[in-house]
Amino acid sequence: MAFPSIEEARKLSEEELAEEVLAAKRELFQLRLEQATRRLEKPHLFKHTKHRLAQLLTVERERQLKAATEE
Repeated sequence: MAFPSIEEARKLSEEELAEEVLAAKRELFQLRLEQATRRLEKPHLFKHTKHRLAQLLTVERERQLKAATEE
């Protein structure tokens, strides 16, 4: 399974980006819960979800910095 492209994250609107960040954080929580109860079947999902969350937060920060320099 390939990592998602950061270009996909850059195409999202502000609201969609916030929703995706929240969804990724929820998924990480769920994965940690499954790992703690020994029900986790796909441990590689940790890496993929963390990677996606980092991409989303990077895009969010880029937009914040761009907005700050335009003011």
